[in-house]
Amino acid sequence: MASATPTPARGGGFERTLERTVLLNQLLFGGVVLLGVLLIVVTGVVEHATSFAMGTLLAFFTTGAAMLVPWNRLPALLTMLVPAVDVAVIGLLAAASPETGLEVLWVFPAMWFGAGMGAAGVGVASGLISVSYWTIVASEPMLSLTPSVVLLPLAMAAVAATSHLSARRASAHRLLLERQSQQLRQSVERARRQEDLITDVLDAVDFGVVRIRDDGSLVVTNEANARMQRASERARTAYEADGITPLPEERLPLARARRGELFEDELVWYGRPGDDRRRAQRSTARRVFDTDLDPVGTIVVTRDVTAEELALRAREDLVASVSHELRTPLTSITGYVELALENEELPSSARRNLEVAQRNAERLLSLVADILSASAVSRRGIDLSIDRVRTDLAAVVQAAIEAAEPRAAERRITIDSSGIEEGVAFADPHRIRQVVDNLLSNAIKYGREDGHIAVGTTQDDAHVWIVVRDDGPGIPPQELPRLFERFFRSDAVRNTTIHGSGLGLAISRDIARAHGGEITVQSTPEKGSTFVVRLPASNGNEDAG
Repeated sequence: MASATPTPARGGGFERTLERTVLLNQLLFGGVVLLGVLLIVVTGVVEHATSFAMGTLLAFFTTGAAMLVPWNRLPALLTMLVPAVDVAVIGLLAAASPETGLEVLWVFPAMWFGAGMGAAGVGVASGLISVSYWTIVASEPMLSLTPSVVLLPLAMAAVAATSHLSARRASAHRLLLERQSQQLRQSVERARRQEDLITDVLDAVDFGVVRIRDDGSLVVTNEANARMQRASERARTAYEADGITPLPEERLPLARARRGELFEDELVWYGRPGDDRRRAQRSTARRVFDTDLDPVGTIVVTRDVTAEELALRAREDLVASVSHELRTPLTSITGYVELALENEELPSSARRNLEVAQRNAERLLSLVADILSASAVSRRGIDLSIDRVRTDLAAVVQAAIEAAEPRAAERRITIDSSGIEEGVAFADPHRIRQVVDNLLSNAIKYGREDGHIAVGTTQDDAHVWIVVRDDGPGIPPQELPRLFERFFRSDAVRNTTIHGSGLGLAISRDIARAHGGEITVQSTPEKGSTFVVRLPASNGNEDAG
């Protein structure tokens, strides 16, 4: 049988379903009845021709009505007239030919009643079928004592009840599917609105955003990225962070991200040096994960930093130019002061004044040297001048300690060098001396009087380590992340008479990194700080060869 007649409020979909249900059910019933009629005619077992003719005509009439009547314009309950007439049709045909067993065809209207009218339909079907069957039995005394008198009405009632339960389950499933479909439509609509919102936000920002799948295809891109992409395509040539070294196409940020590479704040120049239309872009590529923390692609964020980079270059050029201009007269001043101090006939008061001038001139010269070094490792990406050779690190550190001891003695600070072990590094001895000098100078300058400084070196198969430990006031935890920033000075020393440029540690870290090493720090307030310098023990290129 076709699906049960639905019970919701009537509408266009309901009306079409109602018509289709009546038509399909009756056509199926009419087809089976036609086969039964043909069987009776062929076998010639008709006992009551009038009942046979009436049943046959009534079956065809009901089937025609099912096809022609606009059931969608009538109350749904009237459709139950069709299975009621079908019960009568089967009764007439069964009475016309009792031996053919046409009573089993009552299963069709029983199912229809059970599915279409619910529990009431089960009762109506049981009643109509029982009355019809018992009427036939009453007219045929030879059938009155058979078990089918009871079993057949019970079976039809069971069929109607089963159809009713199946219809209820189907209706519940249909309602559930409709709710799920509605929730799905609402979810799709929310997702569409959210996607539109994200698209509007992405198009409103001034930095480029690209989402890349694991296979390298682009999923999302915003208007700012399209603008920057067009500008880079017009430039045709790309350069590394120094603005001079050409960058091959396969090393461009987007190409690298498509291959699955991750990077942070990569600077690329687009356009030839000297071109007024030259642009600088910084790109970052990071992985994207789903709710199960499985990687599902990469997102690339690109910013146009042309104005910032040009401003930084102008500032650094100015600082370098001024520093160079200051260095020459300062060198002359310190030279002439030293000559004046060599005069043994110099009055003691004049000697003290010249010594003060010499110390301040040397401090100013050291500051200029720091600024020039910071300029050399500026954000343009220009490398420090590093001349790497096999270096006896213990000798370099020991020489730095000897040079620092007079200043340490002025503050009654002792320097313990018992931790120095033999170690050979592939490094620039002058640059490493600059790093050690800076660490010792800071430990003496910011340490406590009568304090203690321990210096040591050690080596493993891959690295050489320099350790400088003091028992000074330490560094506050909130200031540790900024300790290696240029021009950063702790709040604790900024308001004191201790002089400093805030460049020493930044330069030392740049020197260590230029060697392929690193500087780290651990500090506990009121207990002191420990700086560790890591350097390569050998030439990586030679090892690779």
